[in-house]
Amino acid sequence: MHGAGFAFSRADGNGFRTIRIAGEISSPTFSPDGKRIAFRRQWSERRSAIFVVSANGGRARQVVAPAGGVADKIDWSPDGSGIVFSAPVFGEKSGQPSSNVFTIRPDGSGLRQLTHARGGKVNNGADSWSPDGKQIAFWSMRGDRWDVEFVEALYELEVDAEGAEPRRLTEPDESASNPSFSPEGSLIAYVHSPEDGTYPHHGQIAVMKADGSDRRVLTESLDRQCAPFPLAREPVWDGDRVAFGVEDGGNVHLYTVAGDGSGEPELLVGGEQSTGLYDLVDGVLVYTASAYDRPHELFGSNGERITSVCDDFVAGRELADVERFTAKSADGTEVDAWLVRPPGFDEGKRYPTLVTIHGGPFSQYGTGFFDEVQVYAGAGYCVLFSNPRGGSGYSEEWGRAIRGTGNGDGPGWGSVDYEDVMGVVDTALEQFPFLDADRLGVLGGSYGGFLTSWIVGHTKRFKAALSERSVNHLVSAFGSSDLFWIFERQFGGPMWENVDEWLRMSPATYARDIETPLLVVHSENDLRCNIEQGEHLFTLLRLLGKEVEMLRFPAEGHELSRSGSPVHRVQRFEAILEWFGRYLAPGD
Repeated sequence: MHGAGFAFSRADGNGFRTIRIAGEISSPTFSPDGKRIAFRRQWSERRSAIFVVSANGGRARQVVAPAGGVADKIDWSPDGSGIVFSAPVFGEKSGQPSSNVFTIRPDGSGLRQLTHARGGKVNNGADSWSPDGKQIAFWSMRGDRWDVEFVEALYELEVDAEGAEPRRLTEPDESASNPSFSPEGSLIAYVHSPEDGTYPHHGQIAVMKADGSDRRVLTESLDRQCAPFPLAREPVWDGDRVAFGVEDGGNVHLYTVAGDGSGEPELLVGGEQSTGLYDLVDGVLVYTASAYDRPHELFGSNGERITSVCDDFVAGRELADVERFTAKSADGTEVDAWLVRPPGFDEGKRYPTLVTIHGGPFSQYGTGFFDEVQVYAGAGYCVLFSNPRGGSGYSEEWGRAIRGTGNGDGPGWGSVDYEDVMGVVDTALEQFPFLDADRLGVLGGSYGGFLTSWIVGHTKRFKAALSERSVNHLVSAFGSSDLFWIFERQFGGPMWENVDEWLRMSPATYARDIETPLLVVHSENDLRCNIEQGEHLFTLLRLLGKEVEMLRFPAEGHELSRSGSPVHRVQRFEAILEWFGRYLAPGD
C-alpha cells in the first residue's frame, strides 16, 4: 500500500484504524503477535528504509536505512525477534551493486549480512522465514552471467550458521521465485516457470519438499498466468492448501489448491473484478479488489466490502461507464475488448475515440479501476482498450502467438497483435454507431508505444497518435536498454544473428510511411526503454518532414505514468489532452 499512512481492521471490518506516516510507504507487515507493524518508507528512487510502529499508533522508529535502499519484501521471524530483508551492497572488487540478504532486530540492533556478493556476481530477494525460525528461503540469480540471463532459482540458508553458503533448492530446468513455507515447514510453495530458453511461459504454482526434492506443479490445468502483475505476493498457505492469484480474461481471481497435488485448483474469488493483495488464515479470507468505478478496497470472506477508503475519491465525481464486448480479428479470432463512454453520454452524439494499448506485451488490461481511461473519458472521448494476442490472461498459446523464429517464419511483434487491435476498432465502429470513424486517436506506452508507432506506419486511419516510453528501433534498444536483449527469447534469437528480423519488427523502419501526427513522450531516466528510442523516431520523422513533437520529462523513469512525481503526472495528462484536442476536437 502506498501513500501517507496505512489502515487496518479486524476481518469483519470492525475496529478500523489508520496510522499516518509521512512519506511514501509500502509493505506493511504485522509482527507475529500483532502488536507491531514493520513497513518500508521510500524517500526517492534509491532511498528507502525499514520502520517499525506500534499497532496502536505513535511514533515510527527507523530500523535500518541502507545506502542503496531496501527491497519491497520484508518478513518477520516467527518469534518476532528479527526481520529479514534484501538490500544492495557494492562489490569490493567489481564496484557493482549486488542485492544481499540481511537480518536485523526490530530495535535496529544486530544487523547481519547472511549472503555475500562474490565479485558482485549475485542478486537475491523475496525472502521467507521457515516456521521454526532456523532457515530462510530466497530467490537468487548467481554466477558469471546472472546479470544478462535473468534466471531465478530458490536457495535456503541456516540463519545461525556463520559463513554458511546458501544451498540451491530448485532445478536448472525452471525459473523460481516467491517462496513460502507450509505451516509445519516441510514444504515450500513458489512461483515456477519452465526454463527452456523461450518466452513467455505462464508462472505456475509449484510445491517441493523443504530440501528441494519432489517438485510438483499444481496449476498446469488452468492454463493461465498464476503470477499476476503488479499486485503480486508469494503463495499463501492455509493448512494444507495454497492460495494464489490468477489472471483470467481481464480479471484477476483467487484460487486455492491442495498442496499435495491431490485435486484440481478451485475458484475462491471470481467475478468481474481485479483482486490484488490477500491473506487467508484458518479459512478466514481478506483481500483487496477493484472494479471499473472504484480503486482497491478491502473485502472479507463473504465478498462484502470492509473498507470505504475511496469514498471521498468517488463522491461527487461522475465516473465513466465501462462495457465489455467481444471483437473479431482479421482471421476470426475473438478478442476481449472494452468501451468507455464519457460521463453525460448522449446516444445521439458522435464521439471522438481513443484506442489505448497496454504494455508488456505479456500483460493484460483489466477490469479494475484505470485512471487513464477515466481521464480521457472525462475529457469527452470514448475509449477503447483490449487484450490482443501476445498478452497474458489467456492460454499460453495466446501469449506466445507473436513470437518470432529468427528465420522469418514466425509472425513476431506487429503481426496478429496489430490485426487484433484493428479488429477491435472495426468491431466497435460497427457495433457502436456513436463512435466517430473520422476522429480516431491511438496511444500506448512501452510495448503499447511500440504498437502505436507500428500502427501509424501501417495505416492512416488515425488522426493523431501518442507513442510513450516506447521501443522504436529494436537493434539500438538491444544495446541501450537495461534488459531488452532478453527479448531475443521472443524474437527467435540474438540480434547479431537476426539483424534483418529485428529491423523488420522495428517501427522506425516504416517511418517514411507515417502520415499521422505523432507526439513522442519519453522520460530522461528511463532505463527500460532508453530515451534514445524516443529521440530516434522523433529525429527521423523531423528529417522526413513529418508532423511530430517530442515531450521529455526530466528526473523520471519508465514508470512516469504510474508512479512519477505528481506534478509531472498532471503535466503528462494535460499534454496528452492538448495533443488529441488539436486533431479530434472532443467538444464538437
